[in-house]
Amino acid sequence: MRENMLTLWRRTRAWVRVLGVVLLVGVAGAGGYLLALREQPAQAAVPESTTTAVAASLSTIEQSVSASGTLTPAVQEDVAFAVSGTVQSVDVEAGDTVAAGQQLATVDTLQLDAALLSAKAELASAAASLADAEDDADGSDASDAQVAALTAQVEVAQAAVDAAQEDLAGATLTAPVAGLVTTVDLEVGDVVSGTSGSSGSGGAASSGSAGTGATGGSSQGSTGTSSGTSTAPFVIVGTDAWQVSVSVGESDVALVEAGDQVELTVDDVADTVYGTVGEVGLVPSSSSGVAAYPVTIDVTGSPEGLHDGASADVSIIYERRTDVLTVPAAAVTTVDGRSVVTQEGADGEQVTTEVTVGETSGTVVEITDGLAEGDEVLVTAFSPRAGSDSDDEQQGGAGAGGGMPDFSGEMPDFSGGFPGGQMPGGSNG
Repeated sequence: MRENMLTLWRRTRAWVRVLGVVLLVGVAGAGGYLLALREQPAQAAVPESTTTAVAASLSTIEQSVSASGTLTPAVQEDVAFAVSGTVQSVDVEAGDTVAAGQQLATVDTLQLDAALLSAKAELASAAASLADAEDDADGSDASDAQVAALTAQVEVAQAAVDAAQEDLAGATLTAPVAGLVTTVDLEVGDVVSGTSGSSGSGGAASSGSAGTGATGGSSQGSTGTSSGTSTAPFVIVGTDAWQVSVSVGESDVALVEAGDQVELTVDDVADTVYGTVGEVGLVPSSSSGVAAYPVTIDVTGSPEGLHDGASADVSIIYERRTDVLTVPAAAVTTVDGRSVVTQEGADGEQVTTEVTVGETSGTVVEITDGLAEGDEVLVTAFSPRAGSDSDDEQQGGAGAGGGMPDFSGEMPDFSGGFPGGQMPGGSNG
């Protein structure tokens, strides 16, 4: 029988034999592919479950509001001369750290000295006139009125002297606060006009106030943010106090109040940074129709590694309760509207226990009734089952028993090429 089939095979035309082989291979490949598709669902990963017993324990429950913002120094001072003159010295550079009261720059005092001398002369003249009037006073209304007027002139002259002395002191510009000098926009020989320093953005003045005296110039502090548009020749930021300004949505802002504790994750700082809510704004801003309220967070202490402009993710903790009985949230299910947990009975069977749940925090849930500390509940976890032993079986290849026919020794010899004109579609010659 085998010899008859071989003889019949050899007597067929070459192109018929080739076509037969091609069709046979195609049918075998399609069969293997369909077999693989049929077996694939059976080989798909099936979840495996693991049940463990976990004891109810006392935990700390926290409720928080999350937001993000940018770290800024709590103190920023824009410092400028409050008097006019030509700059004689500039004593600091950008990047220097200065102490409060440290000299920053000076201007010439020629005009200031002259103004002070003139004011003193006016004061002396007014005082002399007052003394003469008091000596000549006769108790009449006219005499009393003249004494009162000259007394007022003396007071005005004294105020002018005081102002001139303050201006003279203002010829030396000093740092109103300790901190880092971030801007120095002044050179020897520059002429200053005595305008007040430009104000920073967003806050009330810290130490140092407009005018002269202790600061030797004018300054207006700002808290929290830097506008980047200051025109003051000197800008000093404090490095001992930091703030983060964040926006809190309308639905959460009612939960937040001044004094709430805050945990911060700051870029380039490995440890958690702590703070408190300093202020909750009353005027919202709106973005895409959603109202958000500004909240200012004061960083506690002076942690190392903080720098202006660093991003910070904050968690504002508005509620914290200790010694709260909790179990894993995965242990609690709902059956017919009731919260229940599964426990192991005395004989090893599983029993259902009704519980009353409170708040959820992370992966645990509060149990207010139905369990006691130490009671064990069953928690079932699911994980994917490992796949088939061999990926080759998924492929349906010849090496995996995919059903490909074995043509060893049976394929016709075409080493000499196809006979001329006998390719499919060609002439039969």
